[in-house]
Amino acid sequence: MTLNADGFTCLDEVDLFADLSPAEMEAMELMIPERRFGPGDLVFSQSEPVSALFVLKSGRVRIFRVTEDGKALTLAILEPGAVFGEMLLVGQRMYENYAEAVEESVICQLTVEDVEQHLVADPRIALRIAKLLGGQVARLEERLTDLALRPLAARTAKTLLTLAEAAPTTTLSARRGHGGVIRITHEQLAGLLGATREATSKVLSEFAAKGLIKQTRGRITVREPQHLRSIARSTS
Repeated sequence: MTLNADGFTCLDEVDLFADLSPAEMEAMELMIPERRFGPGDLVFSQSEPVSALFVLKSGRVRIFRVTEDGKALTLAILEPGAVFGEMLLVGQRMYENYAEAVEESVICQLTVEDVEQHLVADPRIALRIAKLLGGQVARLEERLTDLALRPLAARTAKTLLTLAEAAPTTTLSARRGHGGVIRITHEQLAGLLGATREATSKVLSEFAAKGLIKQTRGRITVREPQHLRSIARSTS
């Protein structure tokens, strides 16, 4: 097996496989093919469903759903190491959703046979599957509740904090107590919030004016996470 420059394979940073030995990881890695997707390419859709589990090796992928009025509601923007896809064998259902590459992405694909032979049959991985799917369901329910009940400013603050937790933090920003730098456009964030781009930009401008965030082209830096947490808890 040939690793890339930073030593990242399809499975290295995926929680599902954290209990595997290096030899087991290498054996499974050799069996999983990878595909490249350009920005805007669909990994799967309602019209072209795929029964598989995908591992995001590099790049980012947007999971979204089209509402009855034709709007695209972004459910998540996945970072490298994420597992997603349609796989009834492990209770993973994505038939109402679409997956789209946000940027150049490399994705590894596990077939039903791969999952049955190497995942479900291994009690270490089966236990992690149950925990992973339970967490995904809880996060989706929380997100749908937020969309229905929380004001846009609170949803924006909470989403920025969630994204910042997954974003890399530099030594300088950590020393100053700042969050990570989030790579996202106003349009992408609006999709996550179930709001218009204009309304989202207005809230971000208000946050920036108060010094809570810093905006640059395609990036948002969280400067005052504690203040954003207070806003995120607001219900009015």
